[in-house]
Amino acid sequence: MDEYDIVVVGGGSGSQVATAAAERDLEAAVVERGPLGGACITRGCIPSKALIHRADIVDEVRRTDEFGIAAELGEIDYGEITSSIHDTVYEKAERQETSLRDDENVTLYRGEARFVDERTLEIDRTADDAGSERIRGDSVVLAVGSRPVVPPIDGLEDVEFLTSDDSLFLEERPDDLVVIGGGYIGAELGYFFGAIGADVSLVGRSDRLVPEEGDAVSDVVTDSLANYCELYTGYEAAEVDRNGERITVTAEPSDDGDGDAVSLEADELLVATGRQPNTDTLDLDAAGLETDEKGYLETDDRLETAVDGIWALGDIVGEQPFKHAADYEARLVAANVLDDARREVDYEAMPHAIFTAPQVASVGRTEAELEAAGRAYETATVPFDAAPLGMILEADDGLVKVLATPDGEILGCHIAGPQASALIQEVVVAMDSGSGTVDDVADPVHVHPALSEAVYAAFDRLSSQAYSTAPDWTDVSGA
Repeated sequence: MDEYDIVVVGGGSGSQVATAAAERDLEAAVVERGPLGGACITRGCIPSKALIHRADIVDEVRRTDEFGIAAELGEIDYGEITSSIHDTVYEKAERQETSLRDDENVTLYRGEARFVDERTLEIDRTADDAGSERIRGDSVVLAVGSRPVVPPIDGLEDVEFLTSDDSLFLEERPDDLVVIGGGYIGAELGYFFGAIGADVSLVGRSDRLVPEEGDAVSDVVTDSLANYCELYTGYEAAEVDRNGERITVTAEPSDDGDGDAVSLEADELLVATGRQPNTDTLDLDAAGLETDEKGYLETDDRLETAVDGIWALGDIVGEQPFKHAADYEARLVAANVLDDARREVDYEAMPHAIFTAPQVASVGRTEAELEAAGRAYETATVPFDAAPLGMILEADDGLVKVLATPDGEILGCHIAGPQASALIQEVVVAMDSGSGTVDDVADPVHVHPALSEAVYAAFDRLSSQAYSTAPDWTDVSGA
């Protein structure tokens, strides 16, 4: 049995801990059954955003007449779109695998690992006739990610359907599609398929899409997606049936909705109802580990589990299910394992984004969360065209919303509009490395004319500055 200083189970963000150990001339092992890079590289963030970029281009061409430009959308080679993206992301995964194999201090095992005792793992090799073998680590880092949830819908087990994993590389675009799920995955993929020309029916349990984003942003996304999909918000899929080449989804009003049941037909069904942690593959009992009722592995503030020397990060922790959060956690685990830094996680300034049209980006608390916590706060909301460039781009459906304590500490910021995923970053920096006040955003000079002026205008509403220079291109309201 081979023994290592560090064993990492999972070839996504967790592999960064192995390479950090290798740089210290420690012996590390990485166990991964699938493509290197984790779900993000080959079946998540990167291919989905590449598809959405194509959808954005198609949408822009369709709207050119609004700007006095005559343009016509020609044929869309859907197969070429997906095959080129497939080749790009899998080449990236292959480069990552080559990099690990070339590191003399890292051993890559291709297979699925499970515990046989506290720090010993048995690996079922994926290669033909490879059998299994056991390895042991002084420290073990678990970063096995997650997979799509398959909800208990009557008849679903008897029909073929797509998940977010396998909907990204279809050879042909569906003519019509039912999407079950009104969260960020369903919203993004519903937007993509709708913008690219499919007839999409989207079923969401809440009365609005992406409800975790807060009412103002959720309303923007819901209103926008209605331009690309037939929305059935406040509905829940109750039954699925296939009749020949067609799939029928029966949706009934959920607790958030009312009305009559509806019957939706399509040639494809996409189930996008969230993801679940892959902890059930690890035989955690053999290591003395337990999960909560949802399958997430509990850790302390340093990301160490209840067993000394076993650490966890990424989707199986369940705190922040984003690639950038997993990368942050990997840096923290590396510091704690290699240097005994005793660093603790801090998610207060952890941002996230949703790549719909318009984009959404958020950091910190929502208004509903603050009210539930009984926290005193002030808020200001400006429309996106408060920035001159927002007005030029006719981004009148977007907004910037700021939440802060009465003395100016930033509690949250929520953006819906062009390039929201980039614009949120100055707020993250202010919350994470500055004093964390609205003046940290409102005081610095912002480029004119630029979209960042919309962020400036919102923070200026709550600023302590005696003199405001924020643009006043449209009515600005507190909300």
